[in-house]
Amino acid sequence: QVQLVESGGGLVQPGGSLRLSCAASGSIFSIHAMGWYRQAPGKQRELVAAISSGGSTNYADSVKGRFTISRDNAKNTVYLQMNSLKPEDTAVYYCNADLVVAGARYEYAYWGQGTQVTVSS
Repeated sequence: QVQLVESGGGLVQPGGSLRLSCAASGSIFSIHAMGWYRQAPGKQRELVAAISSGGSTNYADSVKGRFTISRDNAKNTVYLQMNSLKPEDTAVYYCNADLVVAGARYEYAYWGQGTQVTVSS
């Protein structure tokens, strides 16, 4: 019933920029927070950035000053502007939403399918 669809990934040179988008759709009652995680081959998934329904943000130390998370609550969409990209940013980026499905009693975390970001010369 709930679907998160990411877009905007691709291949970029070091120092370049990308903007990721994630739109949530389906029978959603409310969204409490949305964010971005990433996972490189052989490594654990890690938080990149998150934004709450109230607009507060949280960033991984490795991306502070380079990445910016934003939201459009009317469209149930979250964005990640990535500047000054480095090879170590290469990973699959996953959208996350903490939400309540219409008719459900509890909040759960939902995930998108992931979008590949590759930073290479």
